[in-house]
Amino acid sequence: MPARPLSRPALLLLTMLLIWSSPSTAADTQPQVVTSLKPLELLVRAVADGEVEVTTLVPAGSSPHTYQLRPSQRQRLESADRVFWVGPGMESFLTRLLSGPDFRDRTVALGPEDESDHGHDHHDHGQDHDESGHHDHGDGEDPHIWLDPALALAMAETIAGHLKELEGVDANTIDRNLAGFTRDLEAREASIREQLALARELDLFTYHDAFGRFAEHYGLAIAGVLTLSPERTPGARHLAEVQDRLNRAEQACLMIEPQFDRQWWQSLMGDVELPISVWDPLASDIPATPRGYLDFQQSMADAVLDCLPEKTE
Repeated sequence: MPARPLSRPALLLLTMLLIWSSPSTAADTQPQVVTSLKPLELLVRAVADGEVEVTTLVPAGSSPHTYQLRPSQRQRLESADRVFWVGPGMESFLTRLLSGPDFRDRTVALGPEDESDHGHDHHDHGQDHDESGHHDHGDGEDPHIWLDPALALAMAETIAGHLKELEGVDANTIDRNLAGFTRDLEAREASIREQLALARELDLFTYHDAFGRFAEHYGLAIAGVLTLSPERTPGARHLAEVQDRLNRAEQACLMIEPQFDRQWWQSLMGDVELPISVWDPLASDIPATPRGYLDFQQSMADAVLDCLPEKTE
C-alpha cells in the first residue's frame, strides 16, 4: 500500500521540528560582548573580530556624560558574556547597574582607579596630572584613556585576556590578532608622531577636558579648555581667562567636538577669525572594523593638521 502523503499541518510541524533540531549558526553561539563606547568596540574588534558578537551602548552623536540607558540596551547587557567600560569617572549612567551582583563578575572597567571604585576589575594605567589641570575630570584622573595609543594598547591586552576566557573563543586567534594590532599600532603611532611635528607650535583650545592624553602623548599644547566637564557651565572669570589666552596665542586653533554646541566659542571669538577644526573623541564616524582604532588615531591627528597655516589659507 503506498504511503499516504502528509497533511499540510503535519508538514508544517515536521519543518518546525527540523529547524529547532538543526545546529545553531556561528552568530547564535558566539559570545556576546557589550562595550560602553565606540572606541572600546574598536579595540575589541582589533583583537577578536569574528570571534565575538560586539555591540556598543552610546550611539553616535550622544555624550557618555549625559546618556540614559534604553530598556533594550538593559536587556542586551543582561545577556552579555562580558561588558567593557571605562569606569564610573566616564560612564556615570552605568555605575549603579554595573556595581550590582548581576554584572560584577562579567564587567571589566578599563579606566584608572579612583575613590569611586565599586569593586570592579580595574586596570590602572596611571597618568600624572599636569600643572594646568588638564587631567582633572571631576576629582579623579582623566578617564579619556583610549585617546593615548600606549594606554589603548594596554587596554587591548586586557580585553584580549578576558575574551580568551570565554567559551567558544579561539585563544590562538586572539593572540595572533593582538600581535598584529600591536605591530600596526606602533607603526601608525610613529607615522602620526612624524606628521604632527609641525603642529607642536599650535595653541589648541578645546571645549572640554578630553584631549590631554592625546596631546601629551604626541607633544601637543592644549592652551585652553573651556570647561573641565560638559556638566559644568564655565564661570565668567574662567571665560575671561580663556578669551585672554585666545587673544595672546600666536597660532590659536579651536578644536570643537560634534557632540557639543559651538555657541561658547563663537561668543569668545567675537570678530576675530580663527581656524576651527573638528575632532571626535568618540570615533562616531569611524567604521567598526579591526583597523578602526588605527583610523581613529589618524582622524585625531588629521584634525590637528587641519589647523596648520598652510591648511587654513
